[in-house]
Amino acid sequence: MKTSVLAMGFALGQVYANIPFPKPQMKCGDGHSSCFRAMPYAFGADPWLVTSILSPSAEATSPFLRNSNLVQPTPQMVHAAPRTAEQSVIPTARSIRVLAAQATAGVVTRPITAVLAASLVAPHPLLLQIPRLLVPTVVAALLSQVLLAIPTAPTEAAAHPTDTAARRPITVVQDAKADARAQPPLLEEEVHPRPSLRHPPHPKSPFSASQPLLLGLVLPPLTEPVAPQMATLSAVVGLKEAAAPPTVSVAPRPHTVPAPGPSPAPVNPNPGSLATHAPSSQNPLIQAGVPAMHAGLLPNGKVVFLDKVENYTQLKLPNGQYAYSAEYDPNTRAVVPLAYKTNAFCSGGAFLADGRFVSIGGNAPLWFDPTVGDGFNAVRYLSRSSSDASLNGQSWSEPGNKIASPRWYASVQTMPDGTLFVASGSKNGLDPTVPENNNPTYEILNAVGITSGNNIPLEILNKNQPYYMYPFIHLLNNGQLFIQVSKSAEIFNVGTNAVTKALPDLPGDYRTYPNTGGSVLLPLSSANGYAPDIVICGGGAYQDITSPTDPSCGRIQPLSTNPTWQMESMPEGRGMVEGTLLPDGTVIWVNGCNLGAQGFGVAKSPTLEVLIYDPTKPVGQRFTTGPTSGIARLYHSVALLLLDGTLMIAGSNPVEQPALTPIPNQVPSYDFVTEFRIEIYTPPYLSGANAAKRPTGLTLSSKTLKADGSTFTVTFTAPAGNKAVKVALYHGGFVTHSVHMNHRMVFLDTTGYAAGATAQTLTVKMPPNHNVAQPGPYVVYVTVDGVPAVGQFVSVA
Repeated sequence: MKTSVLAMGFALGQVYANIPFPKPQMKCGDGHSSCFRAMPYAFGADPWLVTSILSPSAEATSPFLRNSNLVQPTPQMVHAAPRTAEQSVIPTARSIRVLAAQATAGVVTRPITAVLAASLVAPHPLLLQIPRLLVPTVVAALLSQVLLAIPTAPTEAAAHPTDTAARRPITVVQDAKADARAQPPLLEEEVHPRPSLRHPPHPKSPFSASQPLLLGLVLPPLTEPVAPQMATLSAVVGLKEAAAPPTVSVAPRPHTVPAPGPSPAPVNPNPGSLATHAPSSQNPLIQAGVPAMHAGLLPNGKVVFLDKVENYTQLKLPNGQYAYSAEYDPNTRAVVPLAYKTNAFCSGGAFLADGRFVSIGGNAPLWFDPTVGDGFNAVRYLSRSSSDASLNGQSWSEPGNKIASPRWYASVQTMPDGTLFVASGSKNGLDPTVPENNNPTYEILNAVGITSGNNIPLEILNKNQPYYMYPFIHLLNNGQLFIQVSKSAEIFNVGTNAVTKALPDLPGDYRTYPNTGGSVLLPLSSANGYAPDIVICGGGAYQDITSPTDPSCGRIQPLSTNPTWQMESMPEGRGMVEGTLLPDGTVIWVNGCNLGAQGFGVAKSPTLEVLIYDPTKPVGQRFTTGPTSGIARLYHSVALLLLDGTLMIAGSNPVEQPALTPIPNQVPSYDFVTEFRIEIYTPPYLSGANAAKRPTGLTLSSKTLKADGSTFTVTFTAPAGNKAVKVALYHGGFVTHSVHMNHRMVFLDTTGYAAGATAQTLTVKMPPNHNVAQPGPYVVYVTVDGVPAVGQFVSVA
């Protein structure tokens, strides 16, 4: 019967493919922001879906993968009556993947079956988008699922299976939610090639070989005849048993310190304040301009926001396309669109030694913007200067430099010699439980961002697959790297390509993508020989909207004789929480969720409270609470320190393509949509009476400094009666996905301070070497009694 079903479906598909149904006239525009919500990208329109049904070898050769001009849904479809979760199940490639998994698991739902059956007799607009070559194959799969859903008497093998996981009879359930284990939700977080990290059978095990993978559709390249595809398709839809793709389990090393639960924190006596940045009077409808997926404070004092290719932003370029990057002036609130040539979707980045801001890696192009190309191996440069205003507003430069291999979700760390250590990333955006899709290697780019061309295996990434993307990396004062992946940590010597110390596992849940918390290298100083002290907070259990998040924080001194994690906790569990250093040495933790993970539509219960962390206090007394925001900051949010010592908070775009209005009862969730508003957090040191105590008239004897123990002079006016002064060398780094790459601060030694005097002249000593302060742009902050003067950019040569 199975062979007959397939043949019938294939024949019907051939007839269907030749019916001259009119294509609906659809276009995106009219200022709407969710063109693709009503119908997720079809086979030809979404590279993620295309790559999920093509063999790996087809990805590079198939022109269909990255060049599609197929018709797309309209924004009007998005803003029609809200759809229920059941109505969301339409016969897309996504549905076919779901059915493939359900067939393997022995579950087919009646709502899905009904939709598929209707699709065979009514020309659904989505099926009209499927290439004619694939229609017979697709319809065969659909018809097979419909017929296989009809209850039949179990066969002898089904009644007495030898392998129940592979041979259980198909059952019909009334509700898709009736058996979450047998029918796990599809958790795609990107419209475009994206790892699908799904709800696990056990809350502490995010991936399991017993769960059918939804990325099992593997068809030969579209240039091959359709007939040879039948054997593979039969296996996918349940007509023939197929082996599950390989999975990689994360086996953390044992630890002895338990992860604590949430701990109440007192309200800070001076909590600071949060305020929404109003748009400029010249552009009252424009806020951040683009979704703030990545951000950095530029040497001109402005902020760059960098996003992926979108079907809507607040800005347009001269060529009529939407802008995906913007330069924002915190003082005037003016925003300028910036162009780029390759898709910067989930890239990594850093500042080069010459001050340029660089974005590395990304993802493939999307059909609706032919001006933006493949970004998987791209390198993008943005030049700004504290002294040359002619660079302001200039777009990204892409001279054509490529990294050695595709990297999506890579971390970047600047080394003492100014080279860049670029690690991890997905090769193609496909299932991360299949090792062939992953890139657990690192490569070195020189000081101007040109790769050495070598991909070098990094074992900590390999053994922690699929939790290998966006690892936490910090440069230590011995020139080696602290690397944290999932729960594992180590000290790695890049020069010898060797692990010099395996650190204990961090207790608690997973800490890196898709359950990323935040990691901060605490301020360095000569008082303890610039010994590194690292704190990591937050995390989660798996990638689903139901995932609990971790309230615990682990703190470790990795170069100590016997490094161990000192555990403490926040008042509540938080995923996507990010920590930012302030010039007084405290850390501000903002953003994130109490339930869920990173991904599109897989987070809820936003954590809105500002947390203030004082690392100098005893454990258990370090957290106090600040103000509460009224804006959810979930996936694709950022936070960074500005020159005036306030904290900018922006972003949150946890949907496939920008949406301005929440849509209830969606799967994945559209309860939280694209956020363009910018908030400014004013810390305690600038709140209340402190606002009038800011040092003024800051002057530096030189803006070009060296990390060799040399000195420079600082003059300023301090408030009367002052008692203490500190000078900090601050690097904000490249901020994305709650990972602050290269973020660091060094307290510098000073002489010449006169307590109580208003006129101050200090001699400031630079760090002894580039292990402590690698080359690049920094900000010098002078704080008097904890209150900072407006910072000034310098260059560490």
